[in-house]
Amino acid sequence: MLLMVLGLGLARPAAAADEPDLIFRRSTVFKLMSPNDKLATYGVDDPEVEGVACHFTVPEKGGFKGWLGLAEEVSDISLACRQIGPIRFKNKLGQGDDMFSKRRSLFFKKMQIVRGCDAKRNVLVYMVYSDRLIEGSPKNSTSSVPIMPWGPTDAAIQKCGEFIQ
Repeated sequence: MLLMVLGLGLARPAAAADEPDLIFRRSTVFKLMSPNDKLATYGVDDPEVEGVACHFTVPEKGGFKGWLGLAEEVSDISLACRQIGPIRFKNKLGQGDDMFSKRRSLFFKKMQIVRGCDAKRNVLVYMVYSDRLIEGSPKNSTSSVPIMPWGPTDAAIQKCGEFIQ
């Protein structure tokens, strides 16, 4: 029964964006008999805002607990989001909506990238943080994406404030 519950919990799809693309990993702590601790950098496209991508770097625990997926990952996550093409909003958005979410431990910890709009400056603001069932972490990282024209043919700049519910 416990294995079935665990399987259902792990098979849950991401809350917002699809799985991120692994860009690269680097070992940070050597472990002789088990996998090393690593830093991994991933890329993810904003599923609701065409033309924006974010990259984040997360620590990944090695050792036998990390290899088995039982280690609780630390909350140190860095974030950088950029405009990668013409920005087009697909739907209305809420301030602080999840853009991406991923489990960071078997049961209790989750990493989230949320999105908001600074309407005064016409800037999308992304924040990454992790939370736990009982107690979250104040560690976070923020990145801003000013909405700018993309090339000479992109004259119609959308205003993020018009797409916030």
